[in-house]
Amino acid sequence: MTLADLIALVMLAALIIYMLSGGADFGGGVWDLFASGPRRERQRQLIESAIAPVWEANHVWLILVIVLLFTAFPRAFAVILTGLHVPLTLMLLGILARGSAFVFRQYGGYDPRGRARWGRVFAIASLVTPVFLGASLATLCTGRLALDGGRPLPGTLSAWLAPLPLATGAFTLALCAFLAAVYLIHEADDDALRDDFRLRALASGLLVGATALVAALASWHSAAPFAHALFHAPWSLPLQLATGASATAALAGLATRRYGLARACAIAQTTLILTGFGLAQHPYLVRPGLTFADAAAPVATLRLLAPTLAAGAVILFPSLYYMLRVFKPRRDAPAATPPAGAATPDGPPRPPAAR
Repeated sequence: MTLADLIALVMLAALIIYMLSGGADFGGGVWDLFASGPRRERQRQLIESAIAPVWEANHVWLILVIVLLFTAFPRAFAVILTGLHVPLTLMLLGILARGSAFVFRQYGGYDPRGRARWGRVFAIASLVTPVFLGASLATLCTGRLALDGGRPLPGTLSAWLAPLPLATGAFTLALCAFLAAVYLIHEADDDALRDDFRLRALASGLLVGATALVAALASWHSAAPFAHALFHAPWSLPLQLATGASATAALAGLATRRYGLARACAIAQTTLILTGFGLAQHPYLVRPGLTFADAAAPVATLRLLAPTLAAGAVILFPSLYYMLRVFKPRRDAPAATPPAGAATPDGPPRPPAAR
């Protein structure tokens, strides 16, 4: 394995973690938009409490992918950011709008109309952003991104509007919604809310399968070499069987209310899907002619980058673990008793204890 391959593997791992964390945050916004029934407000409160401590930190993985792309593969960075500047700009605007609206809804006062307005912005931005992310990734497989002297060739700027990118965008949205619903079952503290999100998880899990089938069929139309690598490589059948088994087990766990099994299998399913994408795309970063080796920075740069990644991991992973321990404690951990005079979630301030 070359240094370029090693850094590409780190980028794939960061993308997987971003999908498992930030992707689920997007899915939470989707369920905020479609909150319904007598527990509609409680569903939204659960989504807020689940997302609020971690949503900013989750974007570190997307930032890592972008930094590695322009540092280790500058030629590919130029092609991708030029040819895909429309969907990537829309994705960036969606991330900014979503984060800003979430903060304004949380801390912008108690005006119900204002909260509802910012809630709609948060939810709609969460709905469209995964579509642009999935469409951008799929466009790398189509062979329609090309530059001539730094300028995009005719048709390049609309390459993301092909059948495969659009189908993959819908598939990404469904997968984000599925992950969020499965996670929110674990976050809920009563059976009624768990059942609400259990039904949403089952529905979105079936939608993941339907959109995956559409994307697979579209790949033969829009990206036949990629589809051939995905379905006919020596590793294809074992990976497809493992992915299907994970998806089936996740749905079975939801149906039988074995929520720990469902969450583990949903995570495995997502990881296998993105692993298959990476294996089928290798050795190309942008099909048909830009490989990781062709796009790589000078070896001196890669040699400096590799130990920097190792040093960064020593800081990043313990920091994230500490953040989760502080803001996302175990559900069976005893709750802290608020001090006298402090406001409680269920009512007015607790009176001081009698002396």
